[in-house]
Amino acid sequence: MSAPSSTPTSACPSYAAVLRVPHARRTFAAALAGRLSYGMVSPAVLLAVVRSTGSYAVAGTVMAVFGAATVLLLPVRAAVVDRHGPRRALLPMALLYGCLLCVLAAVTWRPGTPEVVLGTVAALTGMCAPPLGPTMRSVWAQLVGDRGLLQRAYSLDGVAEELLYVIGPLLVGAVLTFAPPATGVLLSAALIGAGTLAFVMSPALAGVRVQARPGRALRLTRVRGLLGPVVVAAGMGLALSAVSLLVLAFVEQRGYGDDVVPWVLAAVSVGSAAGGLLNGAVNWRTAARTRLAGSALGLGLALAAAGLASGLWSLTVAVGCAGFFVAPALTTAYLLADEVAAPEARTQAGAWVNMAVNAGSSGGSVVAGLLIGRLPLGVCFVLAGVVAVVAGAVSAVRR
Repeated sequence: MSAPSSTPTSACPSYAAVLRVPHARRTFAAALAGRLSYGMVSPAVLLAVVRSTGSYAVAGTVMAVFGAATVLLLPVRAAVVDRHGPRRALLPMALLYGCLLCVLAAVTWRPGTPEVVLGTVAALTGMCAPPLGPTMRSVWAQLVGDRGLLQRAYSLDGVAEELLYVIGPLLVGAVLTFAPPATGVLLSAALIGAGTLAFVMSPALAGVRVQARPGRALRLTRVRGLLGPVVVAAGMGLALSAVSLLVLAFVEQRGYGDDVVPWVLAAVSVGSAAGGLLNGAVNWRTAARTRLAGSALGLGLALAAAGLASGLWSLTVAVGCAGFFVAPALTTAYLLADEVAAPEARTQAGAWVNMAVNAGSSGGSVVAGLLIGRLPLGVCFVLAGVVAVVAGAVSAVRR
């Protein structure tokens, strides 16, 4: 990779300073346009499969296959980017991914497609998803040469990504007012193609040197010191995905309408955005590993407090406080991953953290589904908090 640019920064650089870095605005905007596809694709595919098959069981299976292929092969796709460079690697991935999304839209446009075909197309599609998030974070590390400014860049990136997963489902909902759900899948394909093309054409990527070595096969690079960030990311993903089901169960038990669930869960996103912006604005003197463990501890305590909630408002406040620690923890995890990774493995390091969050989310939904109804909800919230605390403890003691 090319060396970071020597951008002058003040003792307390602002978020505006991040966006004033040469080529930062153009590159970041392009990456966000492509990543908005990921905010839309899951609800769009889910609704399209349900509309096509009329079965929630089939839709759940297809989404599980799609998610597993997307998440588990993320480090491999990131290794391809590290080896060949973003321009040579991302465009073919985006083209293939976009085309397969179009195929997925076609086979779900009308009923009658066999389930095995839906699952196969979904798996192939997920395998090709370009790692825009990890690549953008790798580019941030090249664009800025100051660790404080990089912290703000990662915080800004994390908050923006959080918002994409709020905006994406809203766009899918807007599409449904005049078109079938498969149209949302097509729009996701258009976003990933246009966003990736604009991203790789940015001058910021012109100085990226590829790390390919002739005659050597592609392989994942071992990154020492990455266990702590990965464990915390997995623990957070597991705990937060459990919260979604726990909030739904809480609302049903208390007799509230299901329409209040999105508002309660929105508190997590609002808290995360506030925590991420504040975390990026502070010049921390505490070591990153200590901050990472502290964020996991804060998340765990807030989730345990949610188990004591007596009503909807107290639950909303508790999960909002839990969200306050999410973006700071992920930002710190990505910073640590960048810190311990060699230049030729930066994208892979970020991808491992990203994969851990998503893998934890998948596992958390399964575990929570098994526990709800067998244990009191308050105990389930506490157990979710314990997972986050244990993950933070592992990161604190593991060098």
